[in-house]
Amino acid sequence: MTDTVLFRPMTLGELTLRNRIVMAPMTRSRADGNVPNALMAQYYGLRAEAGLIITEGTAPSPNGLGYARIPGLFSEAQIAGWRQITHAVHEAGGRIYAQLMHTGRVGHPANLPAGARIVAPSATAAPGEMWTDLQGLQAHPVPEAMSEADIATAIDEFAQACRNAITADFDGVELHGANGYLIDQFLNLASNQRADRWGGPIENRIRFAVEVARAAAGAIGANRVGMRISPYGVFNGMVPDAETDALYLRLAEALNEVGLVYIHIVDHSAMGTPPVSAELKALLRATFRGRYILSGGYDAQRANADLDAGKGDLVAFGRPFIANPDLVGKLRTGAPFRAPDPDTFYTPGPEGYVDL
Repeated sequence: MTDTVLFRPMTLGELTLRNRIVMAPMTRSRADGNVPNALMAQYYGLRAEAGLIITEGTAPSPNGLGYARIPGLFSEAQIAGWRQITHAVHEAGGRIYAQLMHTGRVGHPANLPAGARIVAPSATAAPGEMWTDLQGLQAHPVPEAMSEADIATAIDEFAQACRNAITADFDGVELHGANGYLIDQFLNLASNQRADRWGGPIENRIRFAVEVARAAAGAIGANRVGMRISPYGVFNGMVPDAETDALYLRLAEALNEVGLVYIHIVDHSAMGTPPVSAELKALLRATFRGRYILSGGYDAQRANADLDAGKGDLVAFGRPFIANPDLVGKLRTGAPFRAPDPDTFYTPGPEGYVDL
């Protein structure tokens, strides 16, 4: 399969990726004290044969640390921790983007440092429970509705985290606008019940995503910034509405104006969630002028078919990378994949994380 399109180089901004395989962002909860570490450097370094690695969700501020043991990118210790990871990937010939994920209402105070707050567009709790290392499973609390000042601060925090990413020698950043986290919370009526300029009509609901993208591009250049989006996603209590297609097409147009380098489309239908229609995917592909990353239960055959058909430029693989650090080689040769162990997805330590 070495001559197939999946293994051909691809430009991304000023980068040349050695193949079109993307390691998707996956929370793994190994950052004790929210600081990246040597174990994480080993994990990412082992997977550097991917054309592009996108890191696990990484908080741009203390308020964004909703989960236990997820990393941040707002302190000097975190920047230093990430630098050892980016160097491990670069030394192996890879490229790596930091995914910036503010969890918004998806979190619990027991997972936050002192002084941090659970904030969201509206004071509406996420459904379900959140794991905390100190108190076990806890119901999601009702978040504080963000004031204009809170929104401005959050946008600034994203921009500063972008600058910190470049200081840590990342090649770029992905803004997590999917899966029910803060950017997505502004997009979705289930979590955004505001009546001001940040809520209601489509143009208002996309405003936060666009302003974060504009601030990120202003901080480090639009050719180093992508965004992940999840039309029709239902994770963390998101609910599609009659305007979902129109909203995401308008968002794509607005991100064109900013000049983002890619959009990354989440389709978790392979895991039982509502599918993103082929029609919407095609319209997003036709509308957005940057690179387009496909995702959702791909194998090599389907990836090559969709790339050959022009449906996208790159293909993201998620869970197969967990138990197969050599996934790129296996995709090339057709070797069977090892199955991951879900019991080790989010546990501390090396088991199920850096196994060879």
